[in-house]
Amino acid sequence: MINLFKSGAYVFNGNDVVAEEDIGKLYTKFSKELPDKEKARENSLSYNILKAHNTSGSMEKLKLKFDKLTSHDITFVGIIQTARASGLEKFPVPYVLTNCHNSLCAVGGTINEDDHMFGLSCAKKYGGIYVPPHQAVIHQFAREMLAESGKMILGSDSHTRYGALGTMAIGEGGPELVKQLLNKTYDVNLPKVVGVHMTGKLRKGVGPQDVALAIIGKVFANGYVNNKVMEFFGEGVNSLSVDERIGVDVMTTETTCLSSVWITDGKVKDFYALHKRPDSFRELKLPEVVYYDGLIDVDLSEIKPMIAMPFHPSNTYTIDEVNENPGDILREVEKRAAVSLDNNKIKFTLTDKIRNGRIYVNQGVIAGCAGGGFENICAAADILAGKYIGNDEFSLSVYPASQPIMMELVKNGTIARMMETGATIRTAFCGPCFGAGDVPANNGFSIRHSTRNFPNREGSKVTNGQIASVALMDARSIAATAANKGYLTSAETFEGEFSKPVYHFDSAIYENRVYNGWGKADPTAEVKFGPGIVDWPKMCSLEDNMVLRVASLIKDPVTTTDELIPSGETSSYRSNPLGLAEFTLSRKDPLYVGRAKEIRKAENARWEASSAEDIYNAVAETKPVMEALKARFGVDPLKVEIGSVVYAVKPGDGSAREQAASCQKVLGGLANIAREYATKRYRSNLINWGMIPFIFEEEVPFEIGDFIFVKDIKDAILNRRSEVQAFIVNKDMKEFTLKIGELTDDERDIISKGCLINYYRSFK
Repeated sequence: MINLFKSGAYVFNGNDVVAEEDIGKLYTKFSKELPDKEKARENSLSYNILKAHNTSGSMEKLKLKFDKLTSHDITFVGIIQTARASGLEKFPVPYVLTNCHNSLCAVGGTINEDDHMFGLSCAKKYGGIYVPPHQAVIHQFAREMLAESGKMILGSDSHTRYGALGTMAIGEGGPELVKQLLNKTYDVNLPKVVGVHMTGKLRKGVGPQDVALAIIGKVFANGYVNNKVMEFFGEGVNSLSVDERIGVDVMTTETTCLSSVWITDGKVKDFYALHKRPDSFRELKLPEVVYYDGLIDVDLSEIKPMIAMPFHPSNTYTIDEVNENPGDILREVEKRAAVSLDNNKIKFTLTDKIRNGRIYVNQGVIAGCAGGGFENICAAADILAGKYIGNDEFSLSVYPASQPIMMELVKNGTIARMMETGATIRTAFCGPCFGAGDVPANNGFSIRHSTRNFPNREGSKVTNGQIASVALMDARSIAATAANKGYLTSAETFEGEFSKPVYHFDSAIYENRVYNGWGKADPTAEVKFGPGIVDWPKMCSLEDNMVLRVASLIKDPVTTTDELIPSGETSSYRSNPLGLAEFTLSRKDPLYVGRAKEIRKAENARWEASSAEDIYNAVAETKPVMEALKARFGVDPLKVEIGSVVYAVKPGDGSAREQAASCQKVLGGLANIAREYATKRYRSNLINWGMIPFIFEEEVPFEIGDFIFVKDIKDAILNRRSEVQAFIVNKDMKEFTLKIGELTDDERDIISKGCLINYYRSFK
């Protein structure tokens, strides 16, 4: 089904694959002379797109400028506020502000719509594009109206992926978009490129989510594509519709790759023409020979309907094997879940879903940038034709990804046919993907064609005794399950025919509702502020030395951004940094906020202190620490920065949201310590908020509440040292080494200034 090459691979004529170790024996079949590896590496689609957008003059150290930007209403307020504080005058490239994450969220009074009005007013003042609520989810609008072959888009959402249309798109934290708004660059080492060779054709009942889950299950745990670019090619690509390619592409985020790009063909050309943007198409095809740093061989004909069980998209099985052995598999899932859930406080069970030897599901959802596509919903309607979902616990909700898709589904009768089955139809909304819509009942089991199934992401709160879980599936198998009134079923059991109706795009919907201010910035326009929009608090520059108090210590194998800052109802506070920070780690370590705020008192006192006693009066526990440091190292307590630190084994998997880092910062966080960082974007978020991404690969020698002294940290940052000495205070000053990792000169300057806002203010 899927094979991972152990080394690199050469590809000849766009389809013939030769493993690197075999090239000496087989190259004459394709070429008269042995190909030059470095030149062949430069023939990838990815390399050439990156080269066209690089401004550094070096292809090893890239400084990229993107063609377009996009954000949604959880992130754009903070991004624009940061840019405004840093000197923003107008948007230098098209910047799309969509309102798809909080359009149904009622928590917070008027906060949601206030933020929407802030976005519209900024689009007028700075020349942006504003998409009102319920019109489209961020990524569907980008596919329909923003993507261009050979171009690059940066988005403040981790699922910013438009590679199926030939666009290299990257999801990053908000500060990276701020840099682009200020005409700065996205700095990254040249990423490695992994080829994804597709052959064969999908069997009946198999959809794009099945392909995506099969790939994720193979590559996530071993980091095969971590921070690399996935490049899709081969005859199998041509067999897929554009909707199917999009459905696979958007899920590449869950592999932890940096970005993705696909070859483009006549089907992609037709897609652009359909959306009245024919000039956005450019054929992208592989030249005679390309070298890839790794290769994934995917035989589409062998993919079967898949399910990703809780609590990660990589926890994959075929639906058939789950149905054949439900007891053992569900017990194994429960065992894995125990790593992340405290079973002493809450009981998590899936085996109770087995009824008469079959698995009963409580809820089905087809939604968002992954599931809400036209073909997915039409196929689901075909499977459900003439059936109904029943009147027991099982429910089915369908969210078309945009109003144009909804309009066409209304016109061709699909919506009516779905409603006849008992399914409910909603407007374009991302809520089911992050816990702000269709939250299951306690201990509920939901199957979803959406993007993620991390713990608590569906809206449950473990710290309140609530737990539910999500499994990811394709819309087709969700419909087959719905047709069986909630009993888990593979879409391969469908005996009918798929109608495959033709899609017609109605651009008038956007023309009549979307505000397009690109190129029409009005400096006199007033920015509208609601009471929930609050400026960033003061953040000080880095001191010579640092004292960190351990405020949380997480030993789970992976810590997601949803655990660092929960989504759902917390999103109503997204424009109030201090208000949102109250939720930091609330579903993982509820005592963290109190610990962080307590030590923050000492730093606040230091800013105004005339003597060390002022610090000690604020937090008495700092007195023996500072006195010990003064005696041992001769440091002045007034010159030692004081803050909190979070340790996690591998933090940052998942969302791009910058709040995972900024919330720690406004609570006084100065660093993270980790064995490794799950994604570049989370590490970048830490840096852009002035926090140091320390690496410590051994067993931790400290505990919650311990004080860690980091000596000469400012010198280490500014003078490009790769590591620094640290000491556990009052434990015989136990010494250990913290690695800093590679930082660009700008990143070192940002950390020394205290955050990105201070960095840009320093140029004024």
